[in-house]
Amino acid sequence: MLRNLATAEAMIAAYNAQDVNLYVSYMTDDACEANYRGDVVREGKEGTRSGLAAAFARWPQNRAEIVEKQAIGNYVLMREHVTRGPATDGSALVEPFDVVAVYSFAGDKCARVEFIR
Repeated sequence: MLRNLATAEAMIAAYNAQDVNLYVSYMTDDACEANYRGDVVREGKEGTRSGLAAAFARWPQNRAEIVEKQAIGNYVLMREHVTRGPATDGSALVEPFDVVAVYSFAGDKCARVEFIR
């Protein structure tokens, strides 16, 4: 359980460093990111890598702050406060928002991240 929590925290550190390769290194090959109980938004390591790279190019100041965290079995729950900053494409500023992320683990790798927003 604590190993999974450390992995999820390392994923957030990689996310904040905008290091997509390090971020996906913590994931299974078929991992995905999805809306909670809904549509997959990034499929597999490569889909996650390309999706995050595009988001970081659009919002170079994007950051997630861990507000609360808890490990339960093969899951890690984190409440994160996300700030995006100005977009490089001139689109409207995204107001900071909170999200609950559910990280599901298979062995020592993250297999799925679901976001509740």
